Amino acid sequence: MFKKILIANRGEIACRIIKTCKRMGIRTVAVYSAADADALHVRQADEAVAIGPAAAAESYLVMEKIIAAAKQTGAEAVHPGFGFLSENAAFVEALEAAGLVFIGPPVKAIGAMGDKITSKKLAAAAKVSTVPGHPDAIEDEEEAVRVAGDIGYPVMIKASAGGGGKGMRVAANEAEAREGLRSARNEARASFGDERVFIEKFIEQPRHIEIQVLADAHGKTLHLGERECSIQRRHQKVVEEAPSPFLDAETRAAMGAEAVALAAAVDYRSAGTVEFIVDKNKNFYFLEMNTRIQVEHPVTELITGLDLVEWMIRIAAGEPLSFGQDDVTLDGWAVETRVYAEDPLRDFMPSIGRLVRYREPPAPEEPGITVRVDTGVTEGSEISMFYDPMIAKLVTHGPDRAAAIAAMQVALDAYLVRGISHNVAFLASVMANPRFRDGDISTNFIAEEFPDGFQGAVAAPETRDALIGVAAVLRHRRAGQEAAISGQMDGVPDFDPSKPADWVVMLGAEPHPRRVVPVDGAYRVTNGEAALLIETDARPGDLVVPCFIDGRAVTVQTERRGPALRLGHAGTSLEVLVMTPQVAALAEQMPVKEPPDLSRFLLSPMPGLLMSLAVEEGQAVKAGQELAVVEAMKMENILRAARDGKVAKVHAGPGESLAVDQAILEFD
Repeated sequence: MFKKILIANRGEIACRIIKTCKRMGIRTVAVYSAADADALHVRQADEAVAIGPAAAAESYLVMEKIIAAAKQTGAEAVHPGFGFLSENAAFVEALEAAGLVFIGPPVKAIGAMGDKITSKKLAAAAKVSTVPGHPDAIEDEEEAVRVAGDIGYPVMIKASAGGGGKGMRVAANEAEAREGLRSARNEARASFGDERVFIEKFIEQPRHIEIQVLADAHGKTLHLGERECSIQRRHQKVVEEAPSPFLDAETRAAMGAEAVALAAAVDYRSAGTVEFIVDKNKNFYFLEMNTRIQVEHPVTELITGLDLVEWMIRIAAGEPLSFGQDDVTLDGWAVETRVYAEDPLRDFMPSIGRLVRYREPPAPEEPGITVRVDTGVTEGSEISMFYDPMIAKLVTHGPDRAAAIAAMQVALDAYLVRGISHNVAFLASVMANPRFRDGDISTNFIAEEFPDGFQGAVAAPETRDALIGVAAVLRHRRAGQEAAISGQMDGVPDFDPSKPADWVVMLGAEPHPRRVVPVDGAYRVTNGEAALLIETDARPGDLVVPCFIDGRAVTVQTERRGPALRLGHAGTSLEVLVMTPQVAALAEQMPVKEPPDLSRFLLSPMPGLLMSLAVEEGQAVKAGQELAVVEAMKMENILRAARDGKVAKVHAGPGESLAVDQAILEFD
């Protein structure tokens, strides 16, 4: 077995690999860019080596620096994680030439399966069903239009060397095919250094289901069941689960057999994933094979009890698999949500900055429930514009799907992230969605369920009343603290928190009077008609408030917004002002300040780099016309005109770094 392994990656996957290595008694070496000098994976590893500037192209993607770090530290093997150099055949060859072991598949398998065009040809030769499409790289826009027309719209334009949703576009007509080719090529070049793209039929109402395979160097190849990965946005997975709520045993066995056959056809070794697209009739088609560990591997680990990273290491060290296909059992259900630094209210645009507060969900008290957090950050970490915006992977496991989803809802409510925008509320909304809970999903789920984007979940009446009640109780407790310190509260002398008090909870312009009555360590909150019994030990200023409402455990997150209080639960968010009745009466007389009119400006929806401007001062524009392209986290975002108009002034130029809401253009 190896004594020291270098991890050629960063973030949560580097920390994940370190965890297994420590358990196996293997020392680890981290590599880091200038942006990651204080990163968690650097602190967790036994040794760390700096490899260059923040940009991945000058650090994590420079194989010579990785190899030099391995030789310098005496590492015997290199684990690539996912992304970066994990599917780069030239990197594997360079490692072998340097006398280092690559913890992953052999060069032949990477070359065959890592290229989507080649892999589809091999899959067809191995009798694996494939999606109809054009097998060769597209040369130009004219060929893209011709090929797309031959296949029949809609089509998918995909980067040959792609992954993670980058370099992918759906085109429904000729214009979208031309634009999609340009964008897909640009993203592919920036992310993978390979601009080749191909076109295939876009399967409507599809499910994205993948099979995990393991193969050793002694002729044994087997599969570990499937993962359902259909909840996606911009072709990027957001929620995964194992097993799939859609597959039956017969379809699972058939997909598993094809995945194993494909892996065996290229003499695969290590962990790998064969991805399929499945239609509503359970017909399945090969998409691609990822010759690396997958982001969503934890759900497979939780239902099989196997550590996939450990088996990658053991296989690379020459050990045989110690179990067979019949020994693989699927126990319970696991769900994974990807917690991203992004703003769902701004069409999921990336968010960067410092995690000023960060607290992971506590371990569950309920027996049979597991909560796992794979992350590469801690409180104070920086989310950089240079890398993927993932904060963590939150994974729950229970005896069945309903239990795993319920555990995920509880964990999301307790997950505290402050300092940047994040998607926790959106993930909670997905967990509560009736279609998701019924397993009625496809890769179109987010577009169909959130057609106008995510604007926050609408609070059901009972949820709204519960949050209003919690707000009143928190204000009552805070008033007691103020009285204990200064002898009065908001000008009210001799306030006694052990006695009933009246409060007005302002939800926008709507007043919601509540009376808070302390009762045996709890609080009865009444609106004159109905009452809630709320129990909590929360202190004023607590950001996570565990409580019981009529005996039901509820976790509420709070955040001060000046005099207002924002409360969040189950994907919903309410901003309230809690006042005494006297102050509420005076507040009614205050004038309302109108928000500024920003409709004349094109604002950057995210921090990023202005790649190009398609217009100039004085130019007339039409609604839907391309105005600018902003790149953030290696994804190109095309900004279009919301309506007809004329450009009055250009505020930013190509190559300029933009802050969120920075003006790019101004219109007459």
